[in-house]
Amino acid sequence: MSTDENESELSHSVLQEDDYYAFFNLDREATPDEINNAYRRFSRIYHPDKHTNPSEKTEAEMLFSKTKKVYEVLSDPHKRAIYDSVGVQGLETEGWEIVQRTKTPQEIREEYERLARERNERRLHQRTHPRGTLTVNINATDIFTEYEEFYDELDAEGWTLPVIEVSGMSLSQSIEVPLTLKDTATLSGSLSTHNGTGSGTFNLATRRLLSSKTSLECSCFAGNGPGLGLKGFRRITQYAFATCDAQLHLTSTGLKAGLESVLGYQLSSSTIGYFTWRAGMMSSMSTSVVKNMPNYSTGFNVYIAMPNSYAMLHYSRKMLKDELKLKFVLKIGTLGSYFEYGVEKKVTEHTRLTAAVGCGYPSGIVLKVKIIRASQIYSFPIHLCEDLAGAPLFYATVTPLVVYLVVKKLIIDPIVRDQKSRDIERQRELNKTRLAEKRREAKAAVNLMQATFSRIRSEEEKKKGLVIIKAFFGKAVSLSAPDLDLSEDVIDVTVPLQCLVKDSKLVLHDSSK
Repeated sequence: MSTDENESELSHSVLQEDDYYAFFNLDREATPDEINNAYRRFSRIYHPDKHTNPSEKTEAEMLFSKTKKVYEVLSDPHKRAIYDSVGVQGLETEGWEIVQRTKTPQEIREEYERLARERNERRLHQRTHPRGTLTVNINATDIFTEYEEFYDELDAEGWTLPVIEVSGMSLSQSIEVPLTLKDTATLSGSLSTHNGTGSGTFNLATRRLLSSKTSLECSCFAGNGPGLGLKGFRRITQYAFATCDAQLHLTSTGLKAGLESVLGYQLSSSTIGYFTWRAGMMSSMSTSVVKNMPNYSTGFNVYIAMPNSYAMLHYSRKMLKDELKLKFVLKIGTLGSYFEYGVEKKVTEHTRLTAAVGCGYPSGIVLKVKIIRASQIYSFPIHLCEDLAGAPLFYATVTPLVVYLVVKKLIIDPIVRDQKSRDIERQRELNKTRLAEKRREAKAAVNLMQATFSRIRSEEEKKKGLVIIKAFFGKAVSLSAPDLDLSEDVIDVTVPLQCLVKDSKLVLHDSSK
């Protein structure tokens, strides 16, 4: 089955919701008076006090509760606008209390989509609360060795497969635990190894909100010796804030101190500037400006330290409704220069795939592959060549694209189709259950309408008004058949239609059941 067919079938199997206008037999443009009259009419039919039989009383309580629920929505202009725009699911979405009651239906739909996204993000954050990063450094320079060296080895020893090795690996993980409304504990750790040499750190921190503008964080850590840290945050004005982080670290060479201060200022609604100063263990100074727009983001950073100082410019552009993002980075410094270009693709709702090619001097050519799954990041930098050369640059650019297309065709697309098929089947089962519930509800309603049916029919007969002899809904049937066997596709609607007769008139709408 093709993707389009799957999507079409899924759209036809969406969970069926209650139609409040059909329940009251009203047009969607019904006036408040018509809604009030419908509520009074159905309240008289379904009110539990009208029925003495225990089973009927239970059915009446269920239908009377639904009558009140429908009236509560349709009589409230704000709730009615939400229901008209996005249905029952809009009424069940958190956050509508902050929405202005004067919004248009289109604005309400946009607000619902925003609130739904926020709800999904909150749920995703709860499911994937631990944040982590895994980086695997791969050395593949042997693939693109110089041809002269290749032929020398071939003559001397015979051809051998190129060696691809894992030169380093790092892993970091953190989790936040709310202690009180103002206190949060953070537990984090990291391990790294490079060419057989490894190190690790462990950090435990508690952050307390002193006020709406100030917070204080205390931490203790271990890694090449124990240490203590104290970090403060303060919002100075509406547009400016500052942080100060002080650390004491006891190492094998003695006690070391470090201080980092950051001053941030919001230059405009989309632009923020930062000034950072570090002293002690890693003395440096940097300034950066970051601008985030709906379709693109850009930033400029200047870093000054000994012996490494550099200036860096980055730019990213969103395309295809945030499905695709192009990224560019240019870095020029005292220890060399570097240029990177890449693309980020949204694979699933919570998964993004990034492939970037970096080339520079003296770093050479590096292919960076990154998978971002919720708050987990898996990074694979692959060092292809120590020099700038055309062949590794070409293959680093083309190979990820070819691999992605093959994987998408053979793995991702079948998984997505299978998931959609399961969603369709699940919706079908839910609709079957909902349909069975509605059938039971309809039978209960018809049973409770008997007294009203008899009264209205008697009144209409006396004044020679509208008396419904027989009425069916469904496939065409012969009313002259002596023994009519009604299937599930044909429903006898004589009783409910007669109950809708008022002043010898029967009014039906597009939303009528």
